[in-house]
Amino acid sequence: MGITGRPLREFPEPRPLRGHGPARIIALCNQKGGVGKTTTTINFGATLAEYGRKVLAIDFDPQGALSAGLGVPNHDVTTIYDLLLGGVKDTASAIIHTSIPGLDVIPANIDLSAAEVNLVNEVAREQILSRVLRQVVNDYDVILIDCQPSLGLLTVNALTAAHGVLIPLECEFFALRGVALLVETIDKVRDRLNPAIQLDGILATMYDGRTLHAREVLERVVETFGNEVLETVISRTVKFPDASVAGAPITTFAPDHPAAEAYRQLARELISRGAVA
Repeated sequence: MGITGRPLREFPEPRPLRGHGPARIIALCNQKGGVGKTTTTINFGATLAEYGRKVLAIDFDPQGALSAGLGVPNHDVTTIYDLLLGGVKDTASAIIHTSIPGLDVIPANIDLSAAEVNLVNEVAREQILSRVLRQVVNDYDVILIDCQPSLGLLTVNALTAAHGVLIPLECEFFALRGVALLVETIDKVRDRLNPAIQLDGILATMYDGRTLHAREVLERVVETFGNEVLETVISRTVKFPDASVAGAPITTFAPDHPAAEAYRQLARELISRGAVA
């Protein structure tokens, strides 16, 4: 049996792609901070690139943690803010190649914190990110949007642009409480702005099987959301902050570590589910 209490399946190695694009856009979203959104965006993107997918990661958080975690500059460069509101029309001009072949980034910095105020008076303000990504969607297989911890206008932009949502959920009671509100927000976006959006899965993160609390929270999540909870579980380890300091995914920082294998399993599971080509 797997950690989630269901039979643990072996997900097959994905087949190579014959060509690239158009991308499936996935928003990594949770209004609670510190649940592993950025860590998952970095490492999920890196493992997809390992499997031959072309991946573009969008840093959509003013803290710029995704940019830092991949070792790319986010000052004196074109950022996602410039594409949204800064008058830069060419999306490709903001793309930065990372040290991981096949994984690119559009960075963000503190300027993005002003975006919500400035977007309020824009026409079709919920769809601005969709228009930005439209220029490059055919160049990638997957576009990952690392959302900020809020359900404000930036996150609504991400949900409006996305085909699917991946919810990283820390195995902790207060993190669990907010998931219902997030699912309600996704339902509203589906009803009013983006009828095609779907929940790709809930990913349990920061799991510590030594604690009864973590086991009980995971059990409750599976009881509530059933098959929407992914079989892959990301355990807590000091290797994640170590990799962040090094500006590298764990798959290159510690490629043989169980946490690196967990993210490879996540990529295989989502490919098997059809969430990624």
